[in-house]
Amino acid sequence: MSIVNVLLWPGTKICQRLGVDPEADAGLIRSMFNMIVYLVVLLSIVWAVTA
Repeated sequence: MSIVNVLLWPGTKICQRLGVDPEADAGLIRSMFNMIVYLVVLLSIVWAVTA
């Protein structure tokens, strides 16, 4: 498993659960889900460190 597959894993699993092809629309839907997941994770880390 490559680093790219690990980074794209959350979006791929969300797309599969919703019944959407992760490769459709050049992967833009998967990218959106990945950005949302990583935004929540990174904001939580920032909040925890600064609190």
